[in-house]
Amino acid sequence: MKQLFFGLLFLLFSGVLHAQQGRNALGIRFSNNDALVNTGISFRHYVKSSTAIEGTLSFDPAAVGILVEKFKPLGSPGLNWFYGGGGYVAFSGRNVLGAQGIIGLDYTFSAAPINVSLDWKPELELLNDVSFEPAAVGLGIRFTF
Repeated sequence: MKQLFFGLLFLLFSGVLHAQQGRNALGIRFSNNDALVNTGISFRHYVKSSTAIEGTLSFDPAAVGILVEKFKPLGSPGLNWFYGGGGYVAFSGRNVLGAQGIIGLDYTFSAAPINVSLDWKPELELLNDVSFEPAAVGLGIRFTF
């Protein structure tokens, strides 16, 4: 299981090595502790101007989540709404595998390399016990590069 954790961690940050200006964002996503993938490090890589892959690494419990996100403009420059889905692996005394979705608002400042987002990210645990966690709300603050 350690190999899986470190493999996912490598995938999460490997995009930094091939970074292109403005196509990446790295920061912190603050979340309530009800979710397994909660407060932690967030890395987002835009594969297209409207599509990104986001990875979150949280530490209590140790968990890695990967999401594919689609962005839609909201009329104001830099302001978007987004949605997406993906999966996660958590190590909370027992190994957990699950699916997660996301929907939220996202704003990138034009005068500074800062991105903020507010989202709802429900989780569905699929391994060991099927359970749903609807209370996963988060605030992300990232540096764009």
